[in-house]
Amino acid sequence: MFWGLSAALDLFEEYLNMAKSSDESYEGEKPNEEPKIVQINILLFGSNDPRHVIKTMAKMYAHKAKGTTPILNFYVVDGCIETIARHIALLGIALECPESMNLRGKVHLFMDVYGNSLLRASSYQYLVGKAKSLFKMITDDECREKLTPLLNFENLKYRERDGLENAFRFWLPKEGHIFQIQEYWAARLRKLMGVRYDHRDGAFDWDLNMVLKDREGQQICSQEYRHWRETGIAFTYPEYEYSKPNKTLAVGLVRNGDKYIHRGYVGDMQTGPFAAFGLLSTDERLLQSAHGQNDYRSTDVTERNLLELFHELSSETPYEHNLKDSRRYGSVKLLMGKTLLYNECDIDAMHDYDKPWIQIDGIKIHFLSSEDVFKLRNGEDCWSNHFDVAFVGYNYFAFLKDSFIKLLREKCLLILETKLMTTARNEDIASFEEKLMNYAKANNFTGVINYSALNKKHSILKYKRKMDAEESCANNC
Repeated sequence: MFWGLSAALDLFEEYLNMAKSSDESYEGEKPNEEPKIVQINILLFGSNDPRHVIKTMAKMYAHKAKGTTPILNFYVVDGCIETIARHIALLGIALECPESMNLRGKVHLFMDVYGNSLLRASSYQYLVGKAKSLFKMITDDECREKLTPLLNFENLKYRERDGLENAFRFWLPKEGHIFQIQEYWAARLRKLMGVRYDHRDGAFDWDLNMVLKDREGQQICSQEYRHWRETGIAFTYPEYEYSKPNKTLAVGLVRNGDKYIHRGYVGDMQTGPFAAFGLLSTDERLLQSAHGQNDYRSTDVTERNLLELFHELSSETPYEHNLKDSRRYGSVKLLMGKTLLYNECDIDAMHDYDKPWIQIDGIKIHFLSSEDVFKLRNGEDCWSNHFDVAFVGYNYFAFLKDSFIKLLREKCLLILETKLMTTARNEDIASFEEKLMNYAKANNFTGVINYSALNKKHSILKYKRKMDAEESCANNC
């Protein structure tokens, strides 16, 4: 919950690559050809965060430059309405008007809200101001159309819209809106570690160096991982102080007069928010290491990747990174001071972030009801043959039935997230991956690449439909 365990994908690029590999007659882009309009529907079934939406939107300009005009409909479904509220807030940061803040400020703000249990005061102020704007957007369709017409809430029930309103109200600094994340984190950590609690530093090192680094977590540095496991603060810089509760991590909100009851913190405490943007990069300079020590932390890789995506969202031009802008903290022992105390009502006046969001042509993001989880898995007729791409989060695979396949079109891409980037035992990882493969095989899907020939572990598995003999003959004739 709260973040995914696989890297952000350009889902339109993934779809095109699948289509090319399926169509042997494909001859590539032709010069001076009329722009080709490609419209596809993309289902995000428990993706936990909007990483795929952000990356796909950021790369739209590149596809247009190649002569393709994408029209993409995203359908986001999650069983927890507070997670949807968090999705919307993170999209709001990514698409924040460039006049409101500079690029690096936007990146650090996103990193704060995305991966830290405690926020900087400036991030907290932004979240409060944004909550007011988001509340208006949920309650007033005219306001939503003015701010960001790319969002669509028509599929949400009235009680779910009320749930979004509750979440945005809870983010405001009022006496009854208490979220003591440090206490919740410490209590859950003690319960999770059990008898190992007094030796938790050794347990943290084991989980990182003997488990996650043996999978795809080589870029995570010991210091940042240990600090996150102890405090819930993943992305840190020495010049910042973290003191305000990140209320986007609260779930199960129920109003009780002027106060709220909630479930405390119920998210991941073993892997961290590093996988989405912090493990891979097209800039290989940030992935270098010496004597087993990374030159750059996963935090620094996250910053660089988000700088690229947010630059492309606002300017629709390629991003060139100056390595001097990335701090080489991989092997540096930073001073991790004590977190500060805060007063919930210490800010009377907040700046309102109510300017129109960056508009991306050809994009529509539909948020579905939690009831649609069961409609989708049962392959109900209203969704039959609707999706060209489906991404299924690892913790939502248990909901799938064979009837889920009815939702997918003939030429579709099915992406299944594995449990690779968890601290589960190797046998459990292998067993879960085998279940994914068996599900795909039983429903007449084949790997986009030959996974059985690769002696490698995978955080996602990509599948396409098998062609029957007649289709194969028709394509070859």
